Amino acid sequence: MTSLFLVRHGETDWNRQRRIQGSTDIPLNDAGRAQAAEAAHRLRGLIDAGRPVAVAASDLGRAQETAGIIAEELALGPVAVYPDLRERSYGQAEGLRPEEFSERWGSWDRAEVPGAEAWPAVRRRALRGLRAAVGDARRATAPAASTVVIVSHGALLRELIRHASAGEFPLDGERLPNGSIHRLHVERDHLSLLSYEAAEDALRVTATTESIVASGQA
Repeated sequence: MTSLFLVRHGETDWNRQRRIQGSTDIPLNDAGRAQAAEAAHRLRGLIDAGRPVAVAASDLGRAQETAGIIAEELALGPVAVYPDLRERSYGQAEGLRPEEFSERWGSWDRAEVPGAEAWPAVRRRALRGLRAAVGDARRATAPAASTVVIVSHGALLRELIRHASAGEFPLDGERLPNGSIHRLHVERDHLSLLSYEAAEDALRVTATTESIVASGQA
C-alpha cells in the first residue's frame, strides 16, 4: 500500500486577487512560501518516518516551488515533475475574477468557456499523472512500501478527491485552501480517500475507495 498526501500549492498574487489562474504560470508570493513551510511542518507529523518518501509536483512554477520547500524542510530527495498534474486550463477565463466570469458565461458549473479543458479530460489526465507518480515511487522503493507527496492545484485535486469518493466529496461550495493537505492511499489499482481539508480548517473524514483507473482510461 502507498500512502498518498495531496497538497495544494501555496498562495500567489492571483489567488489573493481572486483571479482564475488555470495553466497561467503565476509564482508564489511570500504568504504562499510560508504556507508551503507550514505544510512541510504538518507533513512531518503525518508521515511514517519508517517509510521512504517521494515528492512530486505539477510542472507549473507555483507547485514546483511549494514542493521544493517541502522537500527541503523534510530533507527529502529532488522533486519529480509531471506535466499531467498541472492545473486545468480555463482558456479565455484565465486572469478574470469570478464576477467577470459570471458576466461573460454565467453559472460556473454550466459555462462553456472558449479554450477551456473539458472536465472529463481533466480527471483522466489527473489520474494518469497520479498513476505515474505513484508507479515511479513504488519502483524506486520496492520492496518497501512508500509514501508519496503530490503538490498540485485546486481544480485537479478536487477531481482526484471526487474520483476517490465517487463524487461524494468535496461538498458543493467547499474550497480547498492553499497549502491544504488531503490524505489518501493507493492499494493495487484502488484509490481510497481518508480525509480532506476544506476552507475554514474543516477536516472531512471519509471512508471511500474507487479504482485509480478512470472509466474508459487505458
